[in-house]
Amino acid sequence: MPAVSFQNVSKTFATARGELHALKGVSFDIEPGEFFGLLGPNGAGKTTLISILAGLSRASSGRVLVHGADVQSDFAQARRSLGVVPQELVFDPFFNVREALRFQSGYFGIQRNDDWIDELLAGLGLADKANANMRQLSGGMKRRVLVAQALVHKPPVIVLDEPTAGVDVELRQTLWAFVSRLNKQGSTVLLTTHYLEEAEALCHRIAMLKLGQVVALDKTSELLKRAVATQLCFKTDQALPPALAAQARVTGRVVRLPAQDAVAVERLLAQLREQGIAIEDIEIRKADLEDVFLDLMSGHQEASA
Repeated sequence: MPAVSFQNVSKTFATARGELHALKGVSFDIEPGEFFGLLGPNGAGKTTLISILAGLSRASSGRVLVHGADVQSDFAQARRSLGVVPQELVFDPFFNVREALRFQSGYFGIQRNDDWIDELLAGLGLADKANANMRQLSGGMKRRVLVAQALVHKPPVIVLDEPTAGVDVELRQTLWAFVSRLNKQGSTVLLTTHYLEEAEALCHRIAMLKLGQVVALDKTSELLKRAVATQLCFKTDQALPPALAAQARVTGRVVRLPAQDAVAVERLLAQLREQGIAIEDIEIRKADLEDVFLDLMSGHQEASA
């Protein structure tokens, strides 16, 4: 039985301009113990799908199951199996951290679980903030508390919706170390993120959404095989000639050009020399998940699920 099953899920919103189709027949399963990535640009439908999974929104058609429990007809059972970390920083300003976790436990009928709360506080770097009022915490610390609240009832399925958006490197490292340990112990993890290097490093399989539809669904290693094998990377302050600019990815001073082999690399370098382009920090690197993502979202690759 899948840990999570999306079965032909569609969602339509009524707007002043007519109907908006946020999701269009989305179907895929997440197996128990998987670390699964859900990627897509803003507006692709990721948060809408997560909201339907969490029971915060109702699908226009289709079904979502969590360990066999329908999120609409058997909401209580489905919700007990889920630990959801939302994008928004939502907190109760009247309690300290430990009290907030105890109250969250009570929503699931759990009492006297201070040993697990202590483990969460230690694992997420909150031990020294246990008695601090939620209002006194920084944004990054509040994010850690949200993660702890999602895990306080020991759910078999953990849903992380942009958990590291706008937080520091230390929190990212702490969070991923703790979540990875839970995953190795058997927890299923569903992650949405705009940090594609995180998805590449953590996720066993990945689904990519575009305009409410699944355009790619495969193992991370298989998705990486779709990209050009190597790239020529360098920095420059000059504008590239049109022929090279058309195939380049430029981020500030950093330029990436696709190159299939050493001959292609030499050809590109010769073109740059001929055009008088001064370059520095030359590097030959493998393509990554970001390259695959950008190709799929721009339509350069044939969409397949």
